[in-house]
Amino acid sequence: MRVVYVISLRRGGPLSHVRDLAPRVAGAGLDVRVVCADEEVAGTFRSLGVEAIASPLRHKLDLLGAARVRHVLRDADVVHTHDRRTGLLARPQARLAGISSVHTLHGIPDEIFGAVGREDDPLPPPAGVSRLQLAWLEHGLVRAEALLARLSTTVVPSHALARYLVRHGFPERRLRVIPNGIVPGRAEPPPAHDPFTIGTAALLTPRKAVDVLLDACTRVGSPLRLEIFGDGEERERLEQYAARLDIDVRFHGYVTDLRARLETLDAFVLPTRAENMPVAILEAMATALPVVATRVGGIPEVVLDGETGVLVEPDDPDALAAAIGELARDPERRAELGRAGRRRVAEQFHADGVAQAMVRLYEELCESST
Repeated sequence: MRVVYVISLRRGGPLSHVRDLAPRVAGAGLDVRVVCADEEVAGTFRSLGVEAIASPLRHKLDLLGAARVRHVLRDADVVHTHDRRTGLLARPQARLAGISSVHTLHGIPDEIFGAVGREDDPLPPPAGVSRLQLAWLEHGLVRAEALLARLSTTVVPSHALARYLVRHGFPERRLRVIPNGIVPGRAEPPPAHDPFTIGTAALLTPRKAVDVLLDACTRVGSPLRLEIFGDGEERERLEQYAARLDIDVRFHGYVTDLRARLETLDAFVLPTRAENMPVAILEAMATALPVVATRVGGIPEVVLDGETGVLVEPDDPDALAAAIGELARDPERRAELGRAGRRRVAEQFHADGVAQAMVRLYEELCESST
């Protein structure tokens, strides 16, 4: 069986997910190819023993780019797309060629993400988003995605996102929940640093609420260092805000060695206002770090409040500060949560198990098409 993965992203959680998935699916005996954005990305797959081809799709109407990838898709048994652009340009080609198609929907636009996982208490949209824009996203874009979903099987990483999509017209029989996977790292958290060191890894956009984390750091009441990994449109504003607050913080930008950076922390914090199933949280739990995060999206499916981490409501810097301060003052509790988080990752979100579930899906689709 030949599986062709198509992804147009150059960085981010979906690309990390495919890097974990593709070599494991190949290791299960399937013939795997990856069509990706450029030679640099292709090289990272080749270093993992996976055949990769650079064939960029530059925008959602890149018909020439779509034509270039057609010859790669032609010999596939399964085409698996991983972002909106490839879902739009490669998925229909697979359907027209009679090839089984899978699309992983890693998320929906930030402006409407606040409703995912909070059916009874949806978060308000970001400031400055008009009613017209919200209506288009919810009743235009999401409905269009629902129509495209009829061309393939749609995989989502969380039950929260699956419920949202079904409510908005996605065919339930074509939805599968298969979480993101990760490889567990060290088994024990290290002794606490001095000062207590926390970190986050995220795109620096309003949805990730790093401003709330900066506010929380001023309220912890004990010495604290904050490490921020990631880049984005909000970076300059956040750096200026952190300088005004006069807190001990370092902005590292995008890093390629996130796992190693996480191992320098005492706790991981994700104050996001909306989320699906963030790979960064899985990475943190895989290194036996306790996690403080917000009760949004699919996060409660990963972080069990009081067992593997601490969950707080979004946009609540006082609650976030209290949770961070508790971990700083109680090293035994911190270590206990870290160990439990790593066990949960190993048992429920191991990359090998995720790959096995995906292979079973591919086999099922190919059997049903014969």
